[in-house]
Amino acid sequence: MSAPADSAAAWVYSGVWAGLVRWLRVPPEPPTLPVRAGQPLESFRPGPGFLAYLKFWFWIALLAIDVLILFGWIVILTVDWRVAMWLLVPTLIVAILPDIVAYVAMHLRYDATWYVMTDRSLRIRTGIVSIRETTITFENVQNVKVEQGPVQRRFGIATVVVETAGGGSGGAPGKGGSTRPLNQGRLEGLANAEAIRDLIMSKVRASTSAGLGDERPGAEQSRKPRPALGPAHLEALRAMRDEARALRAAATR
Repeated sequence: MSAPADSAAAWVYSGVWAGLVRWLRVPPEPPTLPVRAGQPLESFRPGPGFLAYLKFWFWIALLAIDVLILFGWIVILTVDWRVAMWLLVPTLIVAILPDIVAYVAMHLRYDATWYVMTDRSLRIRTGIVSIRETTITFENVQNVKVEQGPVQRRFGIATVVVETAGGGSGGAPGKGGSTRPLNQGRLEGLANAEAIRDLIMSKVRASTSAGLGDERPGAEQSRKPRPALGPAHLEALRAMRDEARALRAAATR
């Protein structure tokens, strides 16, 4: 995109984004998660390279369209230059307008993506027209991996994939060699994907070691032992046993 077109797209984007935020009621702040007192809460977004990555793939796709539009105009020019001059402005509009629309759409996607993490769960929010929030509890996480293609490496970003047990595509080995379906949460466009993966894994290990998540280190020591049964309790139980036997014998007579 040329500098004037880029400036025009930036100007249009700033106005469109403000209007869409008000009209669609897109929350500009990160999503919320329940947090106990003293519990850390981390909010982060895709790195700047993610926006450049989105633009790269769009310009690759748009190049073919622009070439076709230009070729069609040149064909008209060779046939009738007067008609070609009349079509010059519409041709430029058709070639530039998608650039502006794509610029706005890519920025909207980038600005509306948030990741929020506590010591027990992760929430992923994406979308503009239809906002999608996915919450993953670390107790249910089966695997965490980093995906990075050659183009992503070029822009210094990667995707962290968090797999949890449940419905969905994909799978993990199960009993009898079968596969157990997995859900996926994808944290796209991260500039520090390895660090985020390691952080999630540390929270998964901490959540697993805490059992069902309601216990914390030292909880076993804080529990009071149950009192043992005393002689009076044993005597009462024996009396109840004898009375039950007597009632059973009377019923069989």
